Amino acid sequence: MSYRADQGGGAPKMDMLLGSDAVAYGAKLCKPDVIAAYPITPQTHIVETLSLMVDKGELESQFVKVESELSAISACYGAAAAGSRAFTATSSHGLALMHEVLHWFAGARFPMVLVNANRAMGAPWNIWTDQSDSLSQRDTGWLQLYCETAQEALDSVIIGYRVAEQVMLPVMVNIDGFILSHTMEPLFIPEPDEVDTYLKRYEAPYFLDTENPLSFGSAATPDNFYNMRKYMARAMKTVPRILREEFTGFEEHFGRSYSAIESYRTEDADTIILVSGALAGTSRVAVDRLREQGVKVGLVKLRLFRPFPGEDLIRALGSSGQVLVFNRAVSFGAGGTLSQELRAAFYHLDKRPGILDVVISLGGKEVFPETVAEVVGQADQLSEENSNWF
Repeated sequence: MSYRADQGGGAPKMDMLLGSDAVAYGAKLCKPDVIAAYPITPQTHIVETLSLMVDKGELESQFVKVESELSAISACYGAAAAGSRAFTATSSHGLALMHEVLHWFAGARFPMVLVNANRAMGAPWNIWTDQSDSLSQRDTGWLQLYCETAQEALDSVIIGYRVAEQVMLPVMVNIDGFILSHTMEPLFIPEPDEVDTYLKRYEAPYFLDTENPLSFGSAATPDNFYNMRKYMARAMKTVPRILREEFTGFEEHFGRSYSAIESYRTEDADTIILVSGALAGTSRVAVDRLREQGVKVGLVKLRLFRPFPGEDLIRALGSSGQVLVFNRAVSFGAGGTLSQELRAAFYHLDKRPGILDVVISLGGKEVFPETVAEVVGQADQLSEENSNWF
């Protein structure tokens, strides 16, 4: 663990931290009222560090030790219902165990931030990273952000609360298990007063109150249920605009800029790689090497997955000849999960690039710059109708 207890709760402006500890610092700066936690590899460092912070009196949160991930998200649900800011972290089968309450959380329109350390789903048993755990939760009503670096992870927790508490929907921040969670990086840690200025104290618009009794999760007639889901859908449609505003506000406060998608060397690219998570860094190295060889290739990093930023991607990818979609999760019988989303976004256009479904890494299968270059080199031979496995 890289958290240094002798700092007395403070941290220098810049430090070397594990990605998991960066997430813990991000959560600490947001001052959650309740943290509910159950350990699971590879996210355990996150809640261990938060537990130490609470134990030392550096973080005034109620730390609830529970017997399962289902209990962890349920405790957060109760905290949110009482008007509190809640936080938890999990991974893989832990996230799957939360599935039922993920639906309830979004349906109740409670905001919170959950950090998921991406890890493969069994069987067979595997503790290494892919995105099958989080992408299998894409229809639960949670916003989903994917991070390339520990700095992005820390910052995304803070931004996540800002957005969640405006649209009244929960946010899932995803980091690559081990690749980010267990790797040390230099990063900037905002000062607490800076975050207090940016992220105001949460004032719940509705909550359990004996003076003003309310009911959450009670039975709804079909018409009311339908209308509630319609309002959820409308709230999701506001997210791209609100997120753009929050990215701008975050840059003004902290000097680091973000966007729903990030383009790299795409201006004249014939082929563009679409990727999310830490694999973006590896792919960026490959793009630079291929450019040195005269290959016109670029990269688009997807930071926001839910809601899916289709219009942004059309602007970023529409003029290219072909898009290599690097999938790290598969919907068996339909192909790469990310490829399906992209094809749906482009379906209504008369002119669109070729979208090549590439399954490049599952269960932590290593991807090197040479692997990426190999895929680009074989792009003309890949099938546009079928999944292409590497």
